[in-house]
Amino acid sequence: MAARRLIVDVHTHVYLPRYANLLRSRTSVPRIVSAANNEDSERLLILDHEPSGGRPVGAQYWQRDEKLKFMDMHGISMSIVSSANPWLDFLPASEASKIALELNQDLEDYCETSPNLNGTRLQRLYGFGLLPLVPEITTSTLLETVQQISQLPHLKGLIMGTKGVGKGLDDPALDPVWAAIERAKLTVFLHPHYGVGGNPWGEVENGHVLPLALGFPFETTIAITRLILSGALDRFPSLRILLAHSGGALPQLSSRLASCIHHDPLVASRLNHDARYYIGRLYYDAVAYGSEELEFVSSAIGRAINYSPDGKSAVDIGSRRMMFGTDHPFFPPLSATEKWPSVTENLDAIEGVQTWSDGEKDGVLGGNALTLFDLQE
Repeated sequence: MAARRLIVDVHTHVYLPRYANLLRSRTSVPRIVSAANNEDSERLLILDHEPSGGRPVGAQYWQRDEKLKFMDMHGISMSIVSSANPWLDFLPASEASKIALELNQDLEDYCETSPNLNGTRLQRLYGFGLLPLVPEITTSTLLETVQQISQLPHLKGLIMGTKGVGKGLDDPALDPVWAAIERAKLTVFLHPHYGVGGNPWGEVENGHVLPLALGFPFETTIAITRLILSGALDRFPSLRILLAHSGGALPQLSSRLASCIHHDPLVASRLNHDARYYIGRLYYDAVAYGSEELEFVSSAIGRAINYSPDGKSAVDIGSRRMMFGTDHPFFPPLSATEKWPSVTENLDAIEGVQTWSDGEKDGVLGGNALTLFDLQE
């Protein structure tokens, strides 16, 4: 009988009870409201102009038992759980700083009291904390929160949106924060929320299909590219950033980006390397839903070795920087007994990459995450 494969989900969310109650107390988006025709049901309005009055939400969004039940149903060994967007973006600085500390401790408790992975001292749940990244927040408050996260043993990094403190991730005001994250050896999970503007998408006809399918990945692409162009990855060479949705369009457009930089001396002077080099410095979830997409991203990552100044790179096999994810509890199946397509399609996509060996597939499924988050026994 073949041994069960280790599967680690690095892209899986929770609305912790404290956070869900905050959303219930609000009168504007983001908020949780009772469904119009069923007072026992609730709906989440996370973006402006939600179609159909928002998305149905329930216990799977905040109850740990539901998370574990989902994991058991799909053979997922461990999960690195993160608070879902929009995080604290909508709060004033004083309130955001207080609730960030509370939610980080809540998430530590959520993970620390989870079951052990069979036969090991590891837990089944670990987490990404969050920072109060809002305008008017002080650097000292952000550094205090980074320190808190680094001292909570079951938090292995932090989830971050694309706005920073309102001016983007390339804002020089964030340099002390990047430095603190790098020193603490935390991983930043970069995740979108706002898309790239609503006007091009035709929401009336297409709902949120285009903003989610294209707007979210483009948002990530723009945010991480601005960070690269700022020289931050040169200033902080050990900073670890995990990109949602397989890096958006960055792998596909990296050579075009490199060409445009080459023809702009002002921008080129900020960087120590060809833009394609930085593709191999990042990490990527494998939430792409297709083998061809995963194979391309892997190839683009591995190509970074060609742009290393000494002809060497720590990333000579692109799959080593890629990790399985599900985006749970979003995109549920229509039937409660049905397996989630967001799981089965992404597992099939990993299995279907013809250029990956079984060992590489095992790495993407779980081994790479164990290494990144230092979860080896």
